Amino acid sequence: MSLKELAKRLGFRDESLLERALTHSSYAHEEGRAREDNERLEFMGDAVVQLAVTERLYQQFPDRREGELAKMRASVVCAESLAEAARRLCLGEHLLLGKGEEQSGGRERVSVLGDAFEAVAAALYLDSGWDAARKFVLSALAPELAGLDRPKAEVDPKSALQERLQALSKKTPTYRLVSESGPDHDKVFVSEVLYEGKVLGRGTGRSKKESEQEAARQALKATEEWR
Repeated sequence: MSLKELAKRLGFRDESLLERALTHSSYAHEEGRAREDNERLEFMGDAVVQLAVTERLYQQFPDRREGELAKMRASVVCAESLAEAARRLCLGEHLLLGKGEEQSGGRERVSVLGDAFEAVAAALYLDSGWDAARKFVLSALAPELAGLDRPKAEVDPKSALQERLQALSKKTPTYRLVSESGPDHDKVFVSEVLYEGKVLGRGTGRSKKESEQEAARQALKATEEWR
């Protein structure tokens, strides 16, 4: 599928907005300042996606309290869900990535795909308005929204790990940054999670927070039998 075909499929009138939404900062950095990346669109897109999902949950679950609605929203508007939606839309194959990002598997990286999804939502908002953006978000996240018929919402890995370990003792896990490498526009962070002096998991990410969440996710797998 060409970019033009993708733009038509998503309802864009201005194809250049979609191209900007799919331009990673690593590519823009290599091409020079004349090319704008998708970070500003991602910033706006976060709000667009949050509002679209919040509105749907508010209307669909009139008997749910604020705290429960917030958990439900968090389970839909999380990096993993947005990345999965991006995969279904084939956004990854159209991403413009720098050589380093391309070689390190950026097209399949959760954070890159999630950011691209948010950027596309914002670009569609600028291109065609709120109704088009809301329709896009709710359609793309339909499988995740459908799974909310059951009230149980996903807990982020760090919270889930802390709950599991605190059920065993009053001690909590701690995180440490193992390494930070790469240029400012293309950082790679590696973190470890420790419990009682023992490393339970190690994670890599494009931010310190992302690397800690991945470390917690690995620790959850390692401690599955502890429950």
